[in-house]
Amino acid sequence: MPIIDSHHHFWDPKSGGDYGWLSGLFEPIDRVFEPADLRPSLEANAVSGTVLVQTWNDLGETWDFIGTAAETDFVAGVVGWVDLTDPDVGQTLAQLKASPNGKWLVGVRHLIQTESDPNWLLRNDALHGLRAVENAGLVYDLVPNLPQLASCVRTVEAFPNMRFVLDHISKPNIRERDFDGWSRLMRGFRAERDHVWCKLSGMVTEADWQNWTPEDLKPYVMEVLDIFGADRCMFGTDWPVCLVAGSYDRVVDALRECLEDLGESDLDKIFGANAIEAYRLPGFSFRQDG
Repeated sequence: MPIIDSHHHFWDPKSGGDYGWLSGLFEPIDRVFEPADLRPSLEANAVSGTVLVQTWNDLGETWDFIGTAAETDFVAGVVGWVDLTDPDVGQTLAQLKASPNGKWLVGVRHLIQTESDPNWLLRNDALHGLRAVENAGLVYDLVPNLPQLASCVRTVEAFPNMRFVLDHISKPNIRERDFDGWSRLMRGFRAERDHVWCKLSGMVTEADWQNWTPEDLKPYVMEVLDIFGADRCMFGTDWPVCLVAGSYDRVVDALRECLEDLGESDLDKIFGANAIEAYRLPGFSFRQDG
């Protein structure tokens, strides 16, 4: 079974994008990250393919990323951005998909944690956009912090026939061991897990960057497995964001340590098969009935 890193980014802070957050503690990653920077880590960890995910709410980046996927042998799919609130969002999606590189667009997301309204996804204009994403046959990636998590549960309930992926286990405060409040909200996904997947990603940057261990992450990983099941969890590194707290290799090793009690079949699903199935990745076989 191929290994798929379901979540990583490329960026150029000087491109005009919204990269103001690359300051302070994040200043070490305030530089260009491109395919050549990631390739050695993929080869060292036998990763066959990746999902390239948007970094800011900009349609131009989506066009650029599907072009990058066409030119990069390991990028197996792109989660891009479109304006869900645009009345013509369906036409935009159709143009992206019909373009020469359109097959690489496998999903869409919006940085809802940057919106002042925690229920932004439930607005009528956003719901119209989500219906367009569903009609286009694409995944919608949910990227909440805790304040937006309840609205994400309501959103997946409202679209029972649509595929959703929850990024970064919704970013619990692992550093402060905030578990119960996060878990209570996350359990709302249990009844929806037939069409919702969860990325075991982004955890190290929510832990103590200097002192975290796999044991700090394991309770959260085990809770996600209990809620979603091994059939609906997927490996992702959130590279290069993860680099502020640990190397690519360390992130991979930590997740493997957290999952050490699982059988080979479940590990194959989490480290590859589930991402292939959820995103319908071009170039990889997947179950059409999944």
